[in-house]
Amino acid sequence: MLHIRVSVDMCLQNVPNTPCVFLGCLDPEKFKDFKLVKRTQLSHNVAKFKFALPTPTSVLGLPIGQHISCRGKDSLNEDVVKPYTPTTLDSDVGYFELVIKMYPQGRMSQHFQVMREGDYLAVKGPKGRFKYQPNQVRAFGMLAGGTGITPMFQVARAILENPSDRTNVHLIYANVTYEDILLKEELDNLSSNFPNRFNIYYVLNQPPEIWQGGVGFISKEIIQTYCPAPAPDIKILRCGPPPMNKAMAANLESLGYSPEMQFQF
Repeated sequence: MLHIRVSVDMCLQNVPNTPCVFLGCLDPEKFKDFKLVKRTQLSHNVAKFKFALPTPTSVLGLPIGQHISCRGKDSLNEDVVKPYTPTTLDSDVGYFELVIKMYPQGRMSQHFQVMREGDYLAVKGPKGRFKYQPNQVRAFGMLAGGTGITPMFQVARAILENPSDRTNVHLIYANVTYEDILLKEELDNLSSNFPNRFNIYYVLNQPPEIWQGGVGFISKEIIQTYCPAPAPDIKILRCGPPPMNKAMAANLESLGYSPEMQFQF
């Protein structure tokens, strides 16, 4: 399915003489409605939402590493727009999925909280500055916190499921508690299926009594141990809450990673 993603990306960039047969369902200028066909509760505040595309063979048309804007209503019935990254790729035809953590004070969380199967979600896109091409680097280091795992998961899946992509992925994923870890089963499956190309290290601020991963926050020492060393052919991606992003930027700078070796979603 690689040719589909490449064609979609080229079409969206208006590359001359690029056939747009595979152009996806998204519109970067206006919102389009997609029907919720399945809602799966994963924990007390996390759910997976599956949305149908117009036909069973439709693709969303989202370039790897980019996101969509979702529009809904908060508890005061006011419009709210927030970016999300689907956990599916264009190789998942006919639908796309969002894994959403719902926060009590989150305005868009309030919209997802009340969504039921049969409801529609307004979506616009693609959005984002990240442009991924297979084999553009030798290895990615990924620093994710909480819901910041979704763009990392999307990129990692695209890399590992493409037989011609030889990029290695080193992911450090931080959360408060074990229950907060999103997509753990899917991440562990990637680790099992691609043991030589995908490494994951979990860090918990409040770990359970028996715990093999890191404790506290992502430190410089953890980055040194589990991420590729600074080099022209590597890139470190980061995505998490603002305080984490700021701390990780400082850690990376002190470890010798140049601005060109970094990207923040």
